[in-house]
Amino acid sequence: MGGMTETEYLVEMRGITKRFPNVVANKNASFTLRKGEVHALLGENGAGKSTLMNVLYGIYRPDAGEIRVYGKRVEIRGPKDALKLGIGMVHQQFKLIPVHTVAENVILGLKEMGFVLDGRKINQRLGEVISRYGWKISPDARVWQLSAGEKQQVELLKALFRNVKILILDEPTSVLTPQETVVLFQTLRTMASQGIGIVLITHKLEEVFSVSDRVTVMRGGETVATKHVRDTNIEELVELMIGRPLLKIAPARQLSREKAVLRVSDLVVLNDKGLEAVRNVSFQLFGGEILGIAGVSGNGQQELLEAIAGLRKPVSGKIFLDGVDITDKHPWEIISAGVSYIPAEALRYSAAEMTVAENLVLKAYRNPEFSKKILINWKNVAKKSMDLVQSFRIVTPSINNKVGNLSGGNVQRLVLARELGTYPKLRVVLAAYPTRGLDIASTEAIHQEFIKKSEQGVSILLVSEELEELVALCDRIMVMHRGEVVGVLERGMYDIEEIGLMMTGVKKMEAKA
Repeated sequence: MGGMTETEYLVEMRGITKRFPNVVANKNASFTLRKGEVHALLGENGAGKSTLMNVLYGIYRPDAGEIRVYGKRVEIRGPKDALKLGIGMVHQQFKLIPVHTVAENVILGLKEMGFVLDGRKINQRLGEVISRYGWKISPDARVWQLSAGEKQQVELLKALFRNVKILILDEPTSVLTPQETVVLFQTLRTMASQGIGIVLITHKLEEVFSVSDRVTVMRGGETVATKHVRDTNIEELVELMIGRPLLKIAPARQLSREKAVLRVSDLVVLNDKGLEAVRNVSFQLFGGEILGIAGVSGNGQQELLEAIAGLRKPVSGKIFLDGVDITDKHPWEIISAGVSYIPAEALRYSAAEMTVAENLVLKAYRNPEFSKKILINWKNVAKKSMDLVQSFRIVTPSINNKVGNLSGGNVQRLVLARELGTYPKLRVVLAAYPTRGLDIASTEAIHQEFIKKSEQGVSILLVSEELEELVALCDRIMVMHRGEVVGVLERGMYDIEEIGLMMTGVKKMEAKA
């Protein structure tokens, strides 16, 4: 640490241990934050990043270790103590009241505002901060009217209004478009230049190199390394994160486009509110192709996949599988034809009171491998389940454990295992955000599984908000905005900025898929 004095650190956390029932979330972990730096806290899901920062913010009390803020040892008994020390935190799920204005959300809970509020003075102060950071939000706007990026600006505004000197952001880009991410990173650099120390909790490697000065890597609840970003690279950080090098994504392939496996023609689908979610969408998916669908969540991707899977009846248009019209078929007929569906909400598509084994064969129990007339061959079910648990890294004490006892990430892996591993003749995989919330190693395993399936001739329709994921995996990327296809890009022609502009409706191109 080059002979620095203690007071040159805003934060020092040493030997932090935090235990929960059956798990040690932090084990002798350490972390330091300097004035005016953006410090990335990097690690897989479950590595202990958020727990460590929740200790700093006072949400958890550590079982061991010490915290120093501005060189003085402190006990942080709750978020109120943290705020008094100038520590603020922006959580992954925004803590805003949608019906209130920006100003009302910012001043909520501030006793120093007094009993009678001076709205003009508050708006003037907010306007100064908003102007300083080049934002476009109005103090009088209602939060429900704002985009995800603007809501995040309100969260940052709350912290700045409270004069925080230490700011923690937990996975801040998870709901942002590429353009909104650029604006956020510019804001963070401006804040750092004014002396604020910023902790960026992330599992995205590109974010480390885009905005951070230093990076601390955590694995299994422990701190494994702290490095200056200029002195490291992606390969080293991956190895520190998962304990081994990352496997390479398969290179681009030449695919036959003579005959479409799945053809969608002029499809119109309504959402749960009865409004058009999918508007005259047409595309083709070829054998062994991975076709990505890019778009900000809520632009018709979910309804499109549900319509193809038979879970939502289209208003008009046609869906063909291997030339056969499946538009109005029952979901079971579509499953039997070899179409699997990996939903965005894995918990909704699993049975919490049933065992891991029962969930894994939920769609396949009629297969001759697992049943004969009315009797289920539990021996074969157990064998297949144990294979899938191992292949998909589902953490469970037993295949007879109830799914309700599993973590969210493990339920997601279970649904993936069911949809990719139990179909006797899999033709098409409809995948909605299959790696959302998963760590690098789990994401890599899913990617490799998709590549393996595509090499076997299985076609994959992949919906994702992670543009890097789509660029790495897909043969083509189809961009959706407000229920329409606004562009289709071939592999080798991908431009993340261009895709981002299409996602927000700024740019449109000839869309033929």
